[in-house]
Amino acid sequence: MQKLDLIQLIEAGAHFGHLTRRWNPKMKPYIFMERNGIHIIDLKKTLLLLNEAAENLSQMVSEGKRVLFVGTKRQAKNIIDAEAKRCNSNWVSERWLGGMLTNFATIRKSVKRLNNIEKHESDGTFDQITKKERLFLTREKDKLKRVLEGVESMNRLPNAMFVVDIKKESIAIKEAKRLNIPVFAIVDTNCEPDEVDFIIPANDDAVKTIELITKFIADTVIEGNVKAEQIKAEEAAEKERLKKEREKEKEEEAAERERLKKEKKEEAAEKERLKKEKEKEKEVAKKTESKSDKADKKLEVKIKEKDDKDTADVDENTGESEPAVQEKSENRSEQSSS
Repeated sequence: MQKLDLIQLIEAGAHFGHLTRRWNPKMKPYIFMERNGIHIIDLKKTLLLLNEAAENLSQMVSEGKRVLFVGTKRQAKNIIDAEAKRCNSNWVSERWLGGMLTNFATIRKSVKRLNNIEKHESDGTFDQITKKERLFLTREKDKLKRVLEGVESMNRLPNAMFVVDIKKESIAIKEAKRLNIPVFAIVDTNCEPDEVDFIIPANDDAVKTIELITKFIADTVIEGNVKAEQIKAEEAAEKERLKKEREKEKEEEAAERERLKKEKKEEAAEKERLKKEKEKEKEVAKKTESKSDKADKKLEVKIKEKDDKDTADVDENTGESEPAVQEKSENRSEQSSS
């Protein structure tokens, strides 16, 4: 956005105020001097306040807020129409309808009525009514179109209002103040500055001044809209990034769950394998023990059989009974010990 300078304001006649006898004392801080019975506006302050207003307005628009351009005086209406359309904003350049803001629902009904008449005109309904009825509806449509054209697409209250000549648009200012809608306005030396949130001290009667400042405000709105689109694009990109991150996290979580599930399955399989091995070892040990017991028993049987056989052999050789043999053995032992 191209900044304005003092030379542009001077060339546009922005410094010329009203006659000194028509001034508002509250405008004194913005008056540079008096010359030939006319107050001269301090354009350094004008430039400072204009840039401040532009910064605030640009910030508001970048946040998605809407601006309503208002200027119904002869010098301003064509400029307001053109610049509001250029920056894709709503406007009021004909008569301000009382309640346009404070009774917004009724205004929307009037807009709906206008849309219905236009629809009937285009869909052939007009051909089915009398010439008198058609003439009546056409006049009604033209009247509504003239007054409501600039706000036809305004589906909600504006978030800010730019005004040319706050004296002439006093009703609009009061409605905006009642609804706490910030007002940006060109304020001349005969106006009440306390009614405006963002003052732009300048000549509100000169066409060149109105055109210069309104064009600057429209450029500010365009800049804000560009920022808003960039912010939307960045937010959309950020949402997409976060969405992809969440999807990636979900995939990683799913993979981790699958890995843990696999590990648990493997652990369970390992436990089952170890269990089977232990059972097998127990069976082997049991079988081994059983074989060992059998072998021991067999050995005992064999030893016993052998002992029995040996005893039987001795009996056969000596011809003595077992008790006698035992007695002899005991006697030998006693003699030996003697």
